[in-house]
Amino acid sequence: MKLPTSVFSFLLFTFSFFLSISANAQQSLFEKEQLLKPQANKMINASLERERFVADSQFTRQFVQVLKTPHSFRHSFDSLVTVSQLYAPDSSFKIFTWQLVMNEMETRQHGAIQMRTEDGSLKLFPLIDKSGIINNQADTTGDNNGWMGAVYYKLIMKQKGDQKLYVLLGYDENDYRSTKKFVEILQFKEGKPWFGGRNFQVPDNNLKAKITARFIMEFKKDASPRLTYDADLDMIVMEHLVSETNEPGKKYTLIGDGDYEGFKWQDGQWNYVSKVFNEVTPEGNAPMPKPIRDAQGNLDETQLAGYEPEDGKPVTPKKIKPVKNKN
Repeated sequence: MKLPTSVFSFLLFTFSFFLSISANAQQSLFEKEQLLKPQANKMINASLERERFVADSQFTRQFVQVLKTPHSFRHSFDSLVTVSQLYAPDSSFKIFTWQLVMNEMETRQHGAIQMRTEDGSLKLFPLIDKSGIINNQADTTGDNNGWMGAVYYKLIMKQKGDQKLYVLLGYDENDYRSTKKFVEILQFKEGKPWFGGRNFQVPDNNLKAKITARFIMEFKKDASPRLTYDADLDMIVMEHLVSETNEPGKKYTLIGDGDYEGFKWQDGQWNYVSKVFNEVTPEGNAPMPKPIRDAQGNLDETQLAGYEPEDGKPVTPKKIKPVKNKN
């Protein structure tokens, strides 16, 4: 059935109107994002503690106001390079985190979880860092008001029965002696965020398995051991730590030794794997450098020149003459 011209015109006008609103909203968000950048940079890079603290407070207030813009969930705040922004794989929420270095002995993390809403309105859960007053950080769970505090750089999703578990990898600058990295579990209970879950099977000092609420990797300040998620292995992979002073109880002495351990997701939990890479080179097949002489004892000038022959054809560099083996 053909629509009357007046009805068609009305629908076209309505569609164009809403497109215009959406475009204006996105433009407005971009402009507001630019206004956030100075404070976002200053709260991390300012040399004075007071300046960082003031910038953090101003940024937090302004950022919340910007997020109140309709459909801000769809906007990516890419230019705020000092703020981490991660989307859930199912697009149900995104999480913002950043850090504030109070002094050489204390670093706090701030953040928020923005939920996706059908009407584009703001549903926000602020993250309140309580790590400074929590003694057993590896085994404590809590809501967004009892957050452990971290700047997250990776988010993956796992399923345990009917429950979705979001796995977060993050770091905490901690203090002048050590840095921490975390593997954190986030889930939603009755629509509210809950951090920590007894989903980690790890060895204790006696190498016996125990279950903890999160995994914490603490190490020497200037060390940089890896903690990442390998999608091909479907594993959390981390560098093994050893004490450079033979004092493993002192976390600030731990450094990576080049070996790797990790966690494998099995039966609804992360099970500890003591060695990730188990490849063994067969005897007699150890890697060898390419010889610089051929079978007749002549020098291979292409090896001396530092490049390979093309298409399998020998290449003789200019000004280099073959040298016979005198033996």
